[in-house]
Amino acid sequence: MPIEPEKQAQERKDLAETLRGLRLASGLSGERLALRCNMSQTKISRIETGRALPTVIDVERILKALSVPDEVADQLIRLARRANVDYASWRAYARVGLHHKQAELRALESSSRAMRHFLPAIPTGLLHVREYATETLSPMVDSDPARDVRKAVEARMERQAILDDTSRSFWFLMTEQAVKWRRASAETMAAQCAHMAEVNRKPNVEIGIVPQEVRVAGTPMNIFVVYDDRLVTVELFSGEVVLRDPRDVSQHLHLFELFWSHAITGDEASIFLDDAAEEFMQ
Repeated sequence: MPIEPEKQAQERKDLAETLRGLRLASGLSGERLALRCNMSQTKISRIETGRALPTVIDVERILKALSVPDEVADQLIRLARRANVDYASWRAYARVGLHHKQAELRALESSSRAMRHFLPAIPTGLLHVREYATETLSPMVDSDPARDVRKAVEARMERQAILDDTSRSFWFLMTEQAVKWRRASAETMAAQCAHMAEVNRKPNVEIGIVPQEVRVAGTPMNIFVVYDDRLVTVELFSGEVVLRDPRDVSQHLHLFELFWSHAITGDEASIFLDDAAEEFMQ
């Protein structure tokens, strides 16, 4: 289960201080440890001072180089796994304004070159028309936190400019249900589908759609986005989890490839979306 941010910050601090203490106890300098781990001395220093969060693999390499006993190593590896998972609730974002979440996403997208969106339930905000964005950002149930919908929608619309940056590549993989789920009025749904067909014609964008009748050896459990090979965000009803462990990133890349292999793409996907738009208007 995700842990509270305050506890997570303390555990990350504990991890850094413990790794430094183990190195000092071994009598190794930062330079010698770096050589044994095939890392830079700067990276070792940043890890030990808490300025850089080590991956689980980083921690395993350091512990092996220091010949740390298995029992101690197992505890620190578990700590590293927890440290590489972030969780933020939508309530926390709503308290400071959902538009700040849009700004955070914009910064993450601006620092990435390849983004893979797996969307089994709903198109992502980068693909929304304004009316659809308004519907999806509005509270669904009474327990949803209050938010400034207009401001959040404006921020989401501004984010979409990055799709015109041809130095970045975007893959949007949806199920047929995500395309056709009636989240808004027929007119808005038709406009949303037509817009996605248009976006699919951008040179740096590929949309894939898994038709409902296709048999797939996998279950589409969560919305997730893979940013390069650095991290994965996984969306829940209550909030968002960020995974940084390279093995978690690799797992989600493999899942994306599995579902993408069953998708229609290119002109076929655009035709599917245009046909869906027409169906909504019948």
